[in-house]
Amino acid sequence: MNHEIIEKNIGLMAILVVIVISLGGLAEIVPLFFIKQTTEPVEGLKPPTALQLEGRDIYIREGCNVCHSQMIRPFRSETERYGHYSVAGESVYEHPFLWGSKRTGPDLARVGGRYSDEWHRAHLYNPRDVVPESNMPIFPWLFTAKLDGKYTAKKMEALRTVGVPFTDEAIAGAADAVKGKTEVDALVAYLQQLGTVIQNKR
Repeated sequence: MNHEIIEKNIGLMAILVVIVISLGGLAEIVPLFFIKQTTEPVEGLKPPTALQLEGRDIYIREGCNVCHSQMIRPFRSETERYGHYSVAGESVYEHPFLWGSKRTGPDLARVGGRYSDEWHRAHLYNPRDVVPESNMPIFPWLFTAKLDGKYTAKKMEALRTVGVPFTDEAIAGAADAVKGKTEVDALVAYLQQLGTVIQNKR
């Protein structure tokens, strides 16, 4: 009888469905907040430098994460191509984290140190100069746009409130560390550190 009441009352059924899904979601998510492997940084992980942080913001602004995932799955086909699979402890300082599944372009989780700075610059200026079959757009404006560092320290302060261990010295010197650098300098600095903590431990 109670079962029929629920089935015939769409409002009540909707509320109960939301409650059940919410409880199920909490049962899956809440334990992750207490598992050491998902909440603590991997050994050797450091917060990004001011220049790398600005590069990450440019990476997001230009939509690089729309075409490039930063999540290597633990399958042989992935690890042989890209390197060690991604672990949560690498991303504890990432806000927002850039894991994903979209791969119009290759995964970039381990791209750090794989190519020279000059290669990255050429690739960003005109991808087809180094990868003839690439369908990646060109980014020539990154070579002329300059950083002023006006908000870099504020970004670092905001990230420190959510657990990124920026030092007072790093925050104080943030503006000077990026002022006058081009956006391509920042983006290359960001790309060159991706995945290097795990790579260096292998």
